Amino acid sequence: MKREDFPRHRKEDEELYLKKRWWLGMTLGDVLDRTADVFSNKVAVADDNGQVTWSELKAKVDRLAVSLMDLGIGKGDCVLLQLPNWHEYVCAYFAMQRIGAVPVLLISGYRQLEVGHLGLATEAKAWIVPDVYRKMDYVSFMDEVKAKNPQMKHVISVRATKGGAGFTTSLEKLMEGGLTDADRERLAMAKPEATDIAHIVPSGGTTGLPKGIPRTHNDYICDVEFLHKGWEMSTSDVALLVVPVGHNLALLNVVGTAVVGYKLVLTDSTRPGDLCKLIEQHKVSYMPLVPTLVRRILESPDLTNYDLTSLRKISAGGEPSTPDLIRDVYKKLNNCTYVNEFGMSEGILTRTSMTDDIDTICSTVGKPCCPYAVIKIIDDKGKELPRGTDGELAVWGPTVFAGYLKNPEENKKSYTADGLFRTGDQARINAAGYLTITGRIKDIIIRGGENITPSQVEDILCSHPGIADAAVIGMPDKVLGEQVCAYVRPAAGVKLDPEEIKAFMDSQGASKLLVPERFEFVDAIPMTQAGKHDKKALKKDIKEKLGIS
Repeated sequence: MKREDFPRHRKEDEELYLKKRWWLGMTLGDVLDRTADVFSNKVAVADDNGQVTWSELKAKVDRLAVSLMDLGIGKGDCVLLQLPNWHEYVCAYFAMQRIGAVPVLLISGYRQLEVGHLGLATEAKAWIVPDVYRKMDYVSFMDEVKAKNPQMKHVISVRATKGGAGFTTSLEKLMEGGLTDADRERLAMAKPEATDIAHIVPSGGTTGLPKGIPRTHNDYICDVEFLHKGWEMSTSDVALLVVPVGHNLALLNVVGTAVVGYKLVLTDSTRPGDLCKLIEQHKVSYMPLVPTLVRRILESPDLTNYDLTSLRKISAGGEPSTPDLIRDVYKKLNNCTYVNEFGMSEGILTRTSMTDDIDTICSTVGKPCCPYAVIKIIDDKGKELPRGTDGELAVWGPTVFAGYLKNPEENKKSYTADGLFRTGDQARINAAGYLTITGRIKDIIIRGGENITPSQVEDILCSHPGIADAAVIGMPDKVLGEQVCAYVRPAAGVKLDPEEIKAFMDSQGASKLLVPERFEFVDAIPMTQAGKHDKKALKKDIKEKLGIS
């Protein structure tokens, strides 16, 4: 794709960001080079296949970049990147940054519908993918994806287990050998501009086909730099990445390791015992997670079987962190700080600081990581609301993207007249400038004309000692329009009674409006690939139970 096919930041914004040096004018390839040159013999990335040093990683990246050019992939060409938490993902991502190619980050669970759609939307020339991963057989729908994408000339295998049938080549083959002087010259000539698109992340919504979110080298490096400064990350840190690398939450740390120079440990296991073992083995100091996984770790009997004293920081986003979960971290993990955060692939990141008190961490998601970001709470007409008032969160700044890919209608709706991005999240800002997310505007339950925020009900439910997790949705009702339905996962060995839960909510001061009309007790709540409650699946389930088509 050509640069003009992508949305651009407003000219006046670009000029300001560069003048203020909020944008550094560097590419992600530059960032990798600097860190590899300084820490050449230090371990960069470790996974289930071993580990690579920075000099080894740089050599693999450069060799692969040249091989991709030999396949006809160059500046502006999109490549679907669909890999698990393997070091090959890091190699492929940074190889494309070398030559201005654009990785399109796909989660492992995407099948022909999403892969075919995103391939066509981005005009992808190649697809990097395993043949099989866990229960997913990508070869089974490969022909369907290729038929929908005639422009896709290459399907590149990684760790093929069935001989590579259906693939045009393998990533392993493309990384073989060294570089000639001519190769190095080609790499230098292929270097992109800092204003070029670095990658495209699909939107993480639970309805409809995903939208493409393009990010430039400038705005993404700015995003990562300030995020990691806020986390007080240093070259002595070791980060364990459990979140799937196809998500922005993970990519912030893949790029973060190149920006900061810490060691990155990749795992595709979410079993608490495996994670505890890796923390002990690698002396992990930091883990970015989703709250659901934090809870699973804290509830695991393996927690006391390993030495976890190296763990100093846990950050969690993607869904609300309940106060009881946060306080449990401080009880069960000595000297570990919980960073409560909120972020979007579109570019806004907020977090509590390492020095915030526990009440602030429990009740807010902190302040913007980038001190030059602007956050406002606005009404439906775009007017700014006073502090302490609920409204829509709108943001502006050097970390925010320029707009969705090939989606002018969505872009028109998504920005205010003065250039702020409307996040679609309901929030408030307190007198001290701390942000609290109070719900998702589209997720609001409207019961008899009254608005109910699901996260508020979930927080109360999860404070019940017998409830391990809860997800709240609106269920159809002929009289009221919607009623409140709660899917509840009881704590181990606990039998729950709806009337007792209602009494508990009453004792917590919850209005009757917040008390669910229906409870569904389940062994597990379905999750999206992003690690959030899959409310689309829950809404479908309750409709089936109610006999509504």
